[in-house]
Amino acid sequence: MEQRKQVRIVPMGADHLDEIAALEKICFSAPWSRNMLAEELDNACSAFLAALDENGRVVGYAGLQVVLDEGYIANIAVRPEERQKGVASQLLQVFIDFARGNRLSFLTLEVRPSNTAAIVLYGHHGFRTAGRRKNYYEHPREDALIMTLEFDYGTENGNHSGAENNL
Repeated sequence: MEQRKQVRIVPMGADHLDEIAALEKICFSAPWSRNMLAEELDNACSAFLAALDENGRVVGYAGLQVVLDEGYIANIAVRPEERQKGVASQLLQVFIDFARGNRLSFLTLEVRPSNTAAIVLYGHHGFRTAGRRKNYYEHPREDALIMTLEFDYGTENGNHSGAENNL
């Protein structure tokens, strides 16, 4: 049985950028640059989180972009030596709780079909395959599975769309 790593999840700050940019290079074939990550600090539609270990070191991070009532998970990355310890699950759960609390209609993301561990993680959190993007990834070229978690809020308070009414 895997041991769950205790992490502190905080909003990504400027002091995390170097570690997160380095993590991007380790985890992705087309990593976001430090400048791209820094731009997200000022993006009102983005929420980026850092998972910190007991020493304050970044062991994982995740990014979410919200447009109207839709949430797009941009990235989830965990240091290779910290994987399978629940870090990604904890980051993902923060976004799910945020989505429910803000009555988003859904969260969606793209994942390589070869990334079995991520697909299993997302499936455990209720995400389902909703489609495929042909040749989405490069290095190596691969399709992307579109996985989505939809939220059904019913019709309480007469709100049929699932979005808040701010009239």
